[in-house]
Amino acid sequence: MRRQIGHVFGVLAAFLTLSGEAAAQRNAVESWDPSARGFSSGGSSAPSLPGSTGGSGGATLESLNKILSASQLSAFDRSIYLSIRAFQLSRLGREADSQKDIAEMGKVLPGDWQVVLSSTMPGLAGGGDRAAALRTLDSALQRKPGDPSLTMAQAQVYMQIADFSRALGLLDIALAGAQTPGERRSALFYRGLADFNLGNYAQSVDDFDATLAGRPDFKSKQAPLLWRYAAQVRARRDARATLARDVGTESLDEWPGPILRFLLGKGSAGELEVAAESDDGAKRSNGKCPSAFFLGMDAVRRGDKQRAREQFQLAQARCPTVSEFNWAASSELKRL
Repeated sequence: MRRQIGHVFGVLAAFLTLSGEAAAQRNAVESWDPSARGFSSGGSSAPSLPGSTGGSGGATLESLNKILSASQLSAFDRSIYLSIRAFQLSRLGREADSQKDIAEMGKVLPGDWQVVLSSTMPGLAGGGDRAAALRTLDSALQRKPGDPSLTMAQAQVYMQIADFSRALGLLDIALAGAQTPGERRSALFYRGLADFNLGNYAQSVDDFDATLAGRPDFKSKQAPLLWRYAAQVRARRDARATLARDVGTESLDEWPGPILRFLLGKGSAGELEVAAESDDGAKRSNGKCPSAFFLGMDAVRRGDKQRAREQFQLAQARCPTVSEFNWAASSELKRL
């Protein structure tokens, strides 16, 4: 399932390429899946296929109908496109038809349809129609009440509009209902983000600590390590020493290794900025966004409020609204 979920983003990226929004996809910020994807690109605008008529969505729907009429689509790909069409139908006010597509997803991919839907909705919501994404997720939850992945997707959409209190409540529910270690890690990760934005830094540290448990390799640990560092800085703890302990002798050559190297005091701000511009992994995932955020967190650690403010403003400009870095930069600016 881990490999398939990565494929969701590949198909969604292809969909966006068809829509003429490939540039938006390439420039979108890193969005770390807390349990599977490690550090990779994500976040996108709502798709609009060739010939789209803007708000009406008619041509977009026509294009989706054409894609879904292809008999050679795999069950997994069909489920992805059904989830996108369900969203578009909800945007058009065709809720009954949207619900039919969700029901069809359940037939096409009985075991994992809800994971597919939860993987596509936050990105589609980033196009601006969060209400349609939330309605689609509500419809899905009527078919699978209390599902953790769908509940976490709702929380992500609410975090896009800075409703972190509501997101936190949803994540508590998702954590209580988690059935697998991956679901638990994901719920803890997102709850850590919600607490961070609410200024509950000690709780955020605890959640990022807990989400590290059971991760199979260093790549999958990097996101929670970095976010735990940020929470520890704001909780006035020795973030650098804790990070050094857990990084140990791991190689920091592969992105986002240069961010870790900088935070450990082993590289300069200039070196990090160069890496964010030139590293292949950073270029693929808009490394300039998280580099600005963590340069800001380092400034907070040192008590340099002016530098922190400048870097958080830069992160706001570089990171789309679907990005956890955008949310956190905005929250931190309010507290400086």
